[in-house]
Amino acid sequence: MKEALSENQVEENPFRQFDHWWDEAVKAEIDEVNAMTLSTVSSDGKPTARIVLLKGYDDYGFVFFTNYESKKGKDLLLNPNASLLVFWKELERQVRIEGTCEKVSEAESDQYFYSRPEGSRIGAWASPQSQVISSRDVLDSNLAELEKRFRDTPVTRPPHWGGYRIKPQTMEFWQGRPSRLHDRIAYSQDSSGDWKFVRLAP
Repeated sequence: MKEALSENQVEENPFRQFDHWWDEAVKAEIDEVNAMTLSTVSSDGKPTARIVLLKGYDDYGFVFFTNYESKKGKDLLLNPNASLLVFWKELERQVRIEGTCEKVSEAESDQYFYSRPEGSRIGAWASPQSQVISSRDVLDSNLAELEKRFRDTPVTRPPHWGGYRIKPQTMEFWQGRPSRLHDRIAYSQDSSGDWKFVRLAP
């Protein structure tokens, strides 16, 4: 029997609802439970999507980390509107998040960066993300050079690497149901900052 999602069950605040679903997804031991699709829009209005990893969330938004000079970073610099999609196939659930994006603080970026394995920290320096390179040799050469550079010193955070926070304006919770008559509860935030929710037809 598939789970149900009703107006009588959901929390008044979408972040508390996400708390419940997140806890259940973690307990279900889903592979890459924090994988989510990030969609951005380029300067010429073309959308692009890719998978990023959710590294934290609170009542202000959902956080991921990347190279600021990447395709997504350049998109977000020109157009901060973005969306996230979390999909947990095993639970037949998805969460859609739409809002605006901003960089997290330097301190928050540092805290996460220095928690990463050394190889990942060096990788943040080695890859000119989204740029055209002639071959894999470029990465291997960069890596070898950086391993020498940081052999006797801590791997510092590159100035072009850090976090973003998507601040939701709308959040939708989708629960799969039989006969494709799925449950959809959509939250939106009003001008005073309060959240309201409605049911949407599948």
